[in-house]
Amino acid sequence: MISTKGRYALRVMLDLAENDNGTYIPLKDIAARQDISKKYLEIIVKDLVHGGLLLAASGKGGGYRLAREAEDYTVGEIIELTEGPLAPVACLADDAAACPRSENCLTLPLWKEYYQLVHDFFYNKKLSDLLTDRSPVYYI
Repeated sequence: MISTKGRYALRVMLDLAENDNGTYIPLKDIAARQDISKKYLEIIVKDLVHGGLLLAASGKGGGYRLAREAEDYTVGEIIELTEGPLAPVACLADDAAACPRSENCLTLPLWKEYYQLVHDFFYNKKLSDLLTDRSPVYYI
């Protein structure tokens, strides 16, 4: 399940893409437009900046902006940065140790198929797609 942190991160990224005018956008403006607590957004944008998805500037004229063009972001990378791996079971995580039961695990094919579907779904959606499609994901 995607938590509010992941959903709000996606909303922040969309807000910045939609309101991009070449300058940094204050977090208070994003918080007001999205009706999300500024304090909570501070935690989220810190992760987005640390992960290289956003650029930040402090002081007068400071705020946040996208580090790349909206079409260069996938929904999957935004969600994984804020939520962690999309893998549904620990044995499919990137850093998982080899599972001694994998050869005989009857459920592993099910989890692999599910993981591939989820991964492909989110990584085949660009941030810019949500802006043009006006997908309901924006309003979560």
